Amino acid sequence: MLSPEVSDRVFTVPNVLSLIRLALVPAFLVLVIGGHDVLALVVLVVSSITDYFDGLLARRLNQVTRLGQLLDPAADRLFIFATLIGLAARDIVPWWLFAVIVARDVALVMLAVALARNGLGMIPVHRLGKLATAALFYAMPILMLARAVPDLAWLADPIGWAFALWGAFLYWWVGVLYIRQAARSIKNRLAEQPGESDTLGR
Repeated sequence: MLSPEVSDRVFTVPNVLSLIRLALVPAFLVLVIGGHDVLALVVLVVSSITDYFDGLLARRLNQVTRLGQLLDPAADRLFIFATLIGLAARDIVPWWLFAVIVARDVALVMLAVALARNGLGMIPVHRLGKLATAALFYAMPILMLARAVPDLAWLADPIGWAFALWGAFLYWWVGVLYIRQAARSIKNRLAEQPGESDTLGR
């Protein structure tokens, strides 16, 4: 199957849905920290629905755009961060889980800078990376469900934690794979340009 054509369009249905998701992030964070768990869960469910439809519509309507390729993962990560911050602020999850997730993304930002300085593009997204993000994204509404409906906490909490810990492990596993692949790419690039490598070494 051919990959969909990527355009420079801005105002598309998928992009509007991604922008709505981004706008929901601060509202969600305020609701979580304020203890309005039912409303926060509703916002999270709406975000998950828009996340599904923006990808589906982008392919069905041939509206895959460069802006959308930036907005979609940005919204995913911001919702993950917002959930972890809100739940950590209420002592529902430990701050170390938030630190683990953020540290991995900081490492990848530094990796992207190193690749760009060597004239290389970013490493293609690995399937395990998508699986890790999905696991974390499943963990959020399940953990929120335990807060919104305390009678279900006995079931929702262990399931939510299982997804969260598995997602965090995969998140870093893929991060290590990206770092190793990037290191090989940079090494090969420097080997192709020995004169430049020698100059940099002086």
